[in-house]
Amino acid sequence: MRLGRGCRLDSHVVLQGDTVVEEGCHFFPFSSIGQPPQDLKFRGEHTRLHIGRDNVFREFMTVHVGTKGGGGETRIGDHNYFMAYTHIAHDCQIGSHTLLANAATLAGHVVVEDHATIGAFSGVHQFCRVGRHAYIGGYSVVTQDALPFVLTVGNRASTHGINVIGLKRKQFSADAVKALRRAYQVLVRSRLPIDQSLAELTAELENFEEVRYLAEFMRGAKRGVVR
Repeated sequence: MRLGRGCRLDSHVVLQGDTVVEEGCHFFPFSSIGQPPQDLKFRGEHTRLHIGRDNVFREFMTVHVGTKGGGGETRIGDHNYFMAYTHIAHDCQIGSHTLLANAATLAGHVVVEDHATIGAFSGVHQFCRVGRHAYIGGYSVVTQDALPFVLTVGNRASTHGINVIGLKRKQFSADAVKALRRAYQVLVRSRLPIDQSLAELTAELENFEEVRYLAEFMRGAKRGVVR
């Protein structure tokens, strides 16, 4: 295990395994980091956990190392905030500036991209992706990819439009928000087949980087997307 400069460990913290923690992280009491995965196929093989800088791990939150079949490494970026009782399972890939509220749970192999928020007591199914600036409401069950920039809420989860307030707070331009709202209408509300809606979207709004990223996210979905 390697612990970076300026990290703070409160009482009763457990750090173990092949775990690298970059500088400035804060581990609150009873957080448990680097434990073996809860995967019945795991046989004690050497796998890893890498944690970036300036992350906060609140009370009783857990992070597991990877598995051989999942690439061998769980990875967390920078400036993330993980509230009490959250869980990050094996082989998850977490970006930067994300927030997991109390008891949010990620199954194995989940990808959470930058600036995403996952609400309290929500669960994300294994192999799902949560897109950039996505907002998952509390008590949601996400079994397909959650679209970037979009409010996704419910059990089972459904979309509820672009997260306009959140994007404005993050200083997205009015034109970008307008383009994303139009993109949402084409991709979700039109109920067109995905290939047709993506073609229409690309032709109409290809000049907006946010819309291009949204389209590529949908093209890359392997479990489908929440619509």
